[in-house]
Amino acid sequence: MARNRLTLKNGLEVSYLDEGQGVPLLLLHGYCGSAGYWDDVLPLLSAHARVIAPDARGHGESAATEGTYTMEQLADDAAQLLDALDIGQAFVLGHSMGGYTALALAERAGDRLLGLGLLHSTTFPDDDNGKANREKVAARISREGMQGHIRDLVPKLFAADNLAPLQAQVERALTIGFGTSAEGGIGAALGMKERPDRRGVLEALESPILLLAGESDNVIGPDKRFPVDGPGVTLRLLEGAGHMGMMEQPTAFAEAILAFVAEAKRGEADV
Repeated sequence: MARNRLTLKNGLEVSYLDEGQGVPLLLLHGYCGSAGYWDDVLPLLSAHARVIAPDARGHGESAATEGTYTMEQLADDAAQLLDALDIGQAFVLGHSMGGYTALALAERAGDRLLGLGLLHSTTFPDDDNGKANREKVAARISREGMQGHIRDLVPKLFAADNLAPLQAQVERALTIGFGTSAEGGIGAALGMKERPDRRGVLEALESPILLLAGESDNVIGPDKRFPVDGPGVTLRLLEGAGHMGMMEQPTAFAEAILAFVAEAKRGEADV
């Protein structure tokens, strides 16, 4: 799919996909991913909406910078992309690290969200063990580059039963991961380590919320997948999916997003 490029106000050169027409959906990919993560669902979504899918700082074809990539910094990148495209409000849907970014954006500029989707993501911060692992990842990438880390990471993202039948998707995720810069791999790992607990952001958000989780997700476990519930919150558990529902169950994944957007638009019309 054809990539677009532009330079944000902060000087970062960003690569992104912009497909379809209608209500804008901003899709934010996960750690060591890219806009290519959405290839299977993009045609399904862009038939009904305008889909903007950027490569995060240091990932895919977007430029890399040195230092820690805080979720707030990534949120500012996303907001500046919306500004550059003259989009005032959008549904912001983030996968894994993209969900952490979406939460930071909701905290800083909640009025820009038509709705918030956490896709295989959570509001909870890293525990001590998780923070130590982020440090180990950053140190390993600094020593060895991305190859070994990506080869260890990607198979854990898929449900075990899907590794053989979805070998092509696993290979695609590996290729995308290898395309992540070392600066991006290190910076984003350290940024995720620093992220705070943002459950309160969900509890205070006035926009509709989608929490989509994989039944066999070994990254976001059952105790973290649905941190809030109540009016305005849609909970969706994808059967047959691990942490990569957009590749493992693309039709169900896209249908969940489209149903959420349609319901949110109906609710807005009823107000």
